[in-house]
Amino acid sequence: MTPLRVIAEDIKIAHSIFALPFAVLAAFMAANFGGMSFSSLALPLGLIVVAMVFARTAAMLSNRILDRRIDAENPRTSGRAIPSGRLSFNAAVVAMLVSSIGFLLVCGLFGILRDNWWPLLLGLPVLAWICAYGYFKRFTWLCHLWLGASLALSPVAAAIAVDPAALSAPAIWLLAGMVLCWVSGFDVIYALQDVEVDRRDGLKSIPVRFGVSGAMKLSRLLHVFASILLFAVYRTEPAFGPIFLGAAILVAVLLIIEHATVHRWGTTRMAITFMTINGIVSIVVGTAGAIELLRAGG
Repeated sequence: MTPLRVIAEDIKIAHSIFALPFAVLAAFMAANFGGMSFSSLALPLGLIVVAMVFARTAAMLSNRILDRRIDAENPRTSGRAIPSGRLSFNAAVVAMLVSSIGFLLVCGLFGILRDNWWPLLLGLPVLAWICAYGYFKRFTWLCHLWLGASLALSPVAAAIAVDPAALSAPAIWLLAGMVLCWVSGFDVIYALQDVEVDRRDGLKSIPVRFGVSGAMKLSRLLHVFASILLFAVYRTEPAFGPIFLGAAILVAVLLIIEHATVHRWGTTRMAITFMTINGIVSIVVGTAGAIELLRAGG
């Protein structure tokens, strides 16, 4: 198996679905805010998608590199590419550097092709932020919020890439807040799988700090805030109508199902809880918002 295929399988490229629809939606919202025709979005959207793939690859490889020794001691993660020996440390570092450079080059293309240099100016700080996640579980149980904030950067970054002035629209920030709470909430659920190992190894997490019951209460609270913020997006974006409202209601129902699944089966149905339900959440919000904006634009 080639190193590229090993990397793609190990970092789960399919999980890009969590952030990508929100970035696409924010790009549409920024274009609508600036009065840009949606037909002119093809180039910036293409660049945004490529940039996000590079950025996520760099961030995930950074996490795998930082956690290689921790992963080797955890039965759940010992089969990952680096601890299992399927990918060498040096190859992982090279791939991370290539992905980082690729991300910054795409950021530079926004300046060259669209005279928008903000993505390049902010590219390195963003990259540093999203690649630092692996450190935080060594120091603080707030690491889940750091991960949530990392994904919440995607709609903000996409809006900046299309039209920096769109950041004056409250709906963009409310959408980012929704992503922060939603991702942090399901990352707490994901961390339930490793609570005993993390406690043994001295790592920090909400389940380690507050126990399984306390962690689930905090996860539910974060998802309540996520639902409230999504309804606030509906209320503050003038172009959003009944389709987006229906999506917000469906998301609230899906999050209830997610927590009911964990309550009933614990972490044994993580494929449903983590990937399927949350993948549907992102697709529903992104698709409903884009349809509303396209319809409003005629």
